[in-house]
Formats: sequence, structure tokens, C-alpha cells
Amino acid sequence: MFGFLKKSVKPEPAAEPARAAEPAAAPAAVEALQDTAAAPVAKRSWTERLKAGLSRTRQQLGGGLASLFGLRKIDEDLLEELEATLLMADCGVEATHHLLGELRKRWKRDKLETADQLQKALAEELHAILAPLEQPLDVSGHMPYIIMIAGVNGSGKTTSIGKLAKYFQSQGKSVLLAAGDTFRAAAREQLTTWGERNNVTVIAQDGGDSAAVIFDAINAAKARRIDVVLADTAGRLPTQLHLMEEIAKVRRVIAKADPSGPHEVLLVLDANIGQNALAQVKAFDSAIGVTGLVVTKLDGTAKGGVIAAIARQFPRPLRFIGVGEGIDDLQPFHAREFVDALFEPLPGSGADGAA
Repeated sequence: MFGFLKKSVKPEPAAEPARAAEPAAAPAAVEALQDTAAAPVAKRSWTERLKAGLSRTRQQLGGGLASLFGLRKIDEDLLEELEATLLMADCGVEATHHLLGELRKRWKRDKLETADQLQKALAEELHAILAPLEQPLDVSGHMPYIIMIAGVNGSGKTTSIGKLAKYFQSQGKSVLLAAGDTFRAAAREQLTTWGERNNVTVIAQDGGDSAAVIFDAINAAKARRIDVVLADTAGRLPTQLHLMEEIAKVRRVIAKADPSGPHEVLLVLDANIGQNALAQVKAFDSAIGVTGLVVTKLDGTAKGGVIAAIARQFPRPLRFIGVGEGIDDLQPFHAREFVDALFEPLPGSGADGAA
């Protein structure tokens, strides 16, 4: 699954000086992350968690893509079923037609006979679509490396920032968080609590101007020689043009604080919104120049095909995907393991080779 930029505007002075936020009561989302991170249980590998997370996608599709295949012969009925399944999986019309067109060519050219052979061909074609999105984020080129993070309310943006901070810490990087979502107190409290419990500095204000908070955070990161700045921004709907202009202002102010920044503009997308994700990518890209994506909540009722739709219609590097609530359940995107997980048979489906 715009262009309303006006002249550069300097941020208004903050209502009070930006400061490292005080400890706050832990919101439920942060408590869940902390409990998961602290639980002394054997962790499953990322591949296992990815397959488990995408199992709901396969269930949502009536047993998943794998249920279509087996020893049955390839015919037009099978191709029609496959087309419907891909559309249900939020692949979108353009990506679905591309995949079916390539499969028809291979069916004739390679003399494919069984549905299992068609499944292998589909996996290869899907991987070919997704592979260009696999571009890991390299934060070594600047200090601080400034990552501006945007998304609509409810996309999982603030929680993703906490997970990203933990990820970069695991890479040996120092991290500073800028609580630029000054319109939503819960977002500030969430980042504050995460920062206090994990020894990550959080620059925040009670209210005030988002751009001013992030401006101060970048200067603080420079003074402290921080490796990575994660700058939260207020949730925006693409249809709220005046609010999209405000987030464009934040981008301009970041460039004033550091002429080379922002070095990455990440858009967080909720996989459950399906084809609406495309509209969000286009709108935010027009306003702030999206350089990478984070797709969250693939473990819900989401149908992971929206990634194929994005790849065909508005490709942007897919930096990270999320398949759970745990602190480590946001990881870099790898096309091959994602495709393999999509085709993993459901237990007891009869497609896993069991007798």
C-alpha cells in the first residue's frame, strides 16, 4: 500500500527556555515497552517475530497467499483468485496488475505447470518490487545526525521514536530526543518517561513553539556532541493545509540550526490504513520532502501489501518496519525476509508440508 511552502520564518521565542524534561508518570504505552524490555524471558529472533507479526495478515486473507498454492494446475481461475487476494492485501491496482502481468509472462515463457511453481515466481516478482526500498539508514555522516519524524496522530509516531532511540543506542550511538509535539501533552510525557528510564536526554517545553524546541535541541546536541537527534513533530492530517505549513516551518528552522539538516525526514505510517498510506506519503513529501518511511502495526489487521503499492506508485526508502509492542519490535526493513514471512504457511493450514 500541496507545495504550500512559504518564505522562511524564524521561530518565535519560546514561552520558557527549553529544558531537559522532568520525570513524568509513565503512560500505558511506555509502561508496556518497559515491561517488554525488562522481561527476563528468552527472546525470539527477529525473523520469528516478523513471521508471528504477519500471521494476522495471513489469517485476514483467509489462510494467506500460501493457501492458494499446492499441486493444483495453473489456470485462469487460479490467476483470478490470486488477483483478488493481492487486492485484498492492499497491494493496490497498479502493483497487482504489474505482478499478474509478470506472472502471465513467466507462466508461458518458463512453462510453469503447478501452483507451487507460480508461488515461487510470485515471491520472486514481489521481492523485485520491494528490493529497491531496502536502504538501511546510515547516521555516520553528520554529528549530530538530525532525523525529523512526522506522521498523522495515531500512526505510532511517538512510540516509534522511543524504539528508534533504543535501536541507535544498541548501535553505540548517543541519542537526544526533541519533544516537538507541543500540541499533545501525552506525547511529551511519553518521550520524557522513556528518556528518564533509559538515560536519554529529552529537550521539552510545556507548550510553546515546536520549531523553537527542536532548534534548542539541536544546539544542545551540538554542545554535548550527541550522535543522533530524533525530532518529534505534532501529528498532522494531510488535508489540514495550515498545519502542514507549520510542519514545513519546522523543517526550515532545522536548516537554520544546522544548514546541512535535517539529514533524514522519516514519515511514520500505520499499515492498517491501507491505500490511504499513499496519499499520506505524497502529501508529506510535498510539504517536507520525505526521505524515508517507517511502517508500523504490521502485526494488527494490516495487510502488508501496502508496501508493494508504495514501491510501485511512490517509492521511498523503507527504513524500518514494526510488528509488535516490544522495544525491539521495530527493525530495519529487509525485502527477502519480509516476502518469506508473507508466504509462511499458517500452522495447520495443510500448506506447510505436514502429513
